[in-house]
Amino acid sequence: MPIRAVLWDIDDTIFDYATADRTGVLEHLRAEGLLEAGGVEEAVLGRWREATAIHWARFEAKKVDFEGQRRGRVREFLGEEASDAEADAWFARYLRRYEAAWALFPDTVPALDGLTPGYRHGVLSNSSARNQDRKLRVLGVRDRFEVLVCADELGVSKPEAGAFRAACEALGLPPGEVAYVGDKIDIDACGARDAGLTGIWLDRGGAPGELPAGVHRITGLDQLPALLRADTRFGAPTPIG
Repeated sequence: MPIRAVLWDIDDTIFDYATADRTGVLEHLRAEGLLEAGGVEEAVLGRWREATAIHWARFEAKKVDFEGQRRGRVREFLGEEASDAEADAWFARYLRRYEAAWALFPDTVPALDGLTPGYRHGVLSNSSARNQDRKLRVLGVRDRFEVLVCADELGVSKPEAGAFRAACEALGLPPGEVAYVGDKIDIDACGARDAGLTGIWLDRGGAPGELPAGVHRITGLDQLPALLRADTRFGAPTPIG
């Protein structure tokens, strides 16, 4: 079956989350007078990212809602029992600075242009639908995607097969006719492969090591059109691993 549609991850795939988060949190902590007290920048960023990872995992496991993971990140980072209102206000001040730094990767729009009109497009994210819909609208690309499928509405998250199959159902296509592109090899590429899609790992850093069987690797979105058109599942030659 030929690939007819591409499902996309958002954060650190088409949207430069890491840069926006770094810029936003450093500016926020300087404004809050917390950067000097917390030590050097990298140490403070490490604490913030650790708090984010802990409470994002709780959100993915359905132990807290989207707002709850935000409050948890604030409390974890500050090391104090802030009230809901205090945590919400602190996070809102960070959010303004984070959102001011939002940007697509430079290769996002050219890749979408290069795949249109040959392929349909959708989004599958482990985040909140409301959050991701707004993000795509602010970034000016929401109309590029037919469907937006998010874990908070599904009740199931990547890498579980049910998440990928629900997104395929939203497109009205079988998994074998859909490719998934994401920056995480396990959650995105291997999860998609195991659900019957074509799993494509966007490895912007060029990590060393062998590629898992049945997974394709690109180091930039500019390589995606050639990969899809090569139809590598049937042995056509391609320069992409």
